[in-house]
Amino acid sequence: MKKCFKCNIEKPLSEFYKHKEMADGHLNKCKDCARADTIRQRNEVKPEYYRAYDKTRARSEKRRIWRRKRLREDRAANPLANKARRAVAYALSVGKLVKQPCYCGEDKVEAHHPDYNEPLTVVWLCNKHHKEIHGR
Repeated sequence: MKKCFKCNIEKPLSEFYKHKEMADGHLNKCKDCARADTIRQRNEVKPEYYRAYDKTRARSEKRRIWRRKRLREDRAANPLANKARRAVAYALSVGKLVKQPCYCGEDKVEAHHPDYNEPLTVVWLCNKHHKEIHGR
């Protein structure tokens, strides 16, 4: 176990990058903090360049194949959730369900299923609040 000097959270050594010049052979900040610092630095230096790079990378054939594979795996791992998503999409298309604003007032919303066994019982949430509920 090791404590990150940035976030002050104690984590296992596997959560730290290896660094041969450090006493214990690992960097003193965790992988999450190191990634956040790198992203922050690159976006401060050349924001337009990295925005274009990220866009191009996301559209590459390799990424498209990876996303399709992940989607298939997710659907296979969570068949009940997938069935509920399809039921909501169909209900929206035939007018059985109508999107409502999020509790914060945002109109661009997503369907959140508190219980996948009741596919048409949904809570309409904006992307930010939907991610908060799922802990992402």
